[in-house]
Amino acid sequence: MQNFEIIIPTLFGLEAITAREVRDLGYETKTVADGKVTFMGDFKAVCLANLWLRTGERVLIKIGEFEAKTFDTLFEKTKALNWADWIPKNALFPVKGYSLKSGLFSVPDCQAIVKKAVVESLKQTYQLSWFEEDGPLYQIQFSIFKDVVTIMLDSTGAGLHKRGYRESSNAAPLRETLAAAMVSLSFWRPERPFIDPFCGSGTLAIEAAMIGKNIAPGLMREFAGEKFLQIPKKLWADTRKQAYAAIKESELNIFASDIDKNAIRLTRGNAKIARVNDCIITREMPFTELTCEQPYGTIICNPPYGERMGDRRETEDLYREMGHIFRKFNTWSYYIITSHENFESLFSKRADKKRKMYNGMIKCDYFQYYGPKPPYVAKVVE
Repeated sequence: MQNFEIIIPTLFGLEAITAREVRDLGYETKTVADGKVTFMGDFKAVCLANLWLRTGERVLIKIGEFEAKTFDTLFEKTKALNWADWIPKNALFPVKGYSLKSGLFSVPDCQAIVKKAVVESLKQTYQLSWFEEDGPLYQIQFSIFKDVVTIMLDSTGAGLHKRGYRESSNAAPLRETLAAAMVSLSFWRPERPFIDPFCGSGTLAIEAAMIGKNIAPGLMREFAGEKFLQIPKKLWADTRKQAYAAIKESELNIFASDIDKNAIRLTRGNAKIARVNDCIITREMPFTELTCEQPYGTIICNPPYGERMGDRRETEDLYREMGHIFRKFNTWSYYIITSHENFESLFSKRADKKRKMYNGMIKCDYFQYYGPKPPYVAKVVE
């Protein structure tokens, strides 16, 4: 199989986590930059990345890269790419993209020119004057940054955060890729208890369960690349079969609670769709009633931010109460994401570490509080 560059866009702040996931798949990262990770791979890598990446947003195949400061250059250099190697004659090939800090700043004009260039290239190869575009989707994407144009094919379709289990959500759902990153950044291990006291639609608890059971996040959905003629269907089928075989029958102790009974209903429904409802205990309750008899565990949560002025005072009172309640779990680790700039002061404890993240368009900090390591217990081998 041929090797090509694969580009994985990420939410800002998650690049290093996605790069680690790529390496875990057996590939060396080429670049880890703001909002993306790249590596060299083949079609098997495309299948693996789509099925297994928990924190990446898409799997893009790079077709070409060049400098362009004029529309003529953009047209000619796009046309010169080997489009017939990628686009079959009946394919649907729309174009979308963005431009930043570049002379070619009009995105609609760039879209039209890239589309025209691809059509002209395919006309020469297929000896056709018109393309019906009634076949499989080959979404073309471009990025123009500081006059450097990158042309790509999207093998994913709907973003990788669309796992397929969240049919319903609350008003401000946490993106699945961000939730997976929050769990990955914690010191939680499947043998320890996990609590989310503000579970919403259950995303954090479900992502933790999928990590604990080693369930590939893409198992429940389809990808645009499954209809690419270049990728054998058997390769997709074999990759899925291997992913099913890798699932672990782990016994997990995951607790999700919320004061809102509708949130508990959503969590139960989504967990059932994700097939992890057997290891998530749900309960309608205020977080002030939080208790656990086990001495070591992890709390990860996404409490209200108080973005609206009317909610701010109530949210600040909530953070003060969180500080009081969480300190009862003095041998636990806890992790909180919020956009509130005075969280540590309200919580009355400085975080051991904090990391900038974006929850949608909201700039947040991920506050990490480390509990003591559990005592080492030697395993007895009979």
